[in-house]
Amino acid sequence: MKVQNIKNIDKFFQVVDACKGKVELVTGEGDRLNLKSKLSQYVSMANIFSNGEIPELEIIAYEREDIDKLIEFMMNE
Repeated sequence: MKVQNIKNIDKFFQVVDACKGKVELVTGEGDRLNLKSKLSQYVSMANIFSNGEIPELEIIAYEREDIDKLIEFMMNE
């Protein structure tokens, strides 16, 4: 799923951390980073973070309830 215009990065990672299954970030090169790993969170955000906002990410969640959590976050963001 593509997520766009994440302004509250802390809240985004709280939602990711609350997910039960694996949540991955797909990089521009096609690599997949585990977003539940704090190290991956810092590395991935350092590469794409600018001006306090994340313009667009492609993420993959494997559990239906995790997908629902992420969609709810984006709708309420």
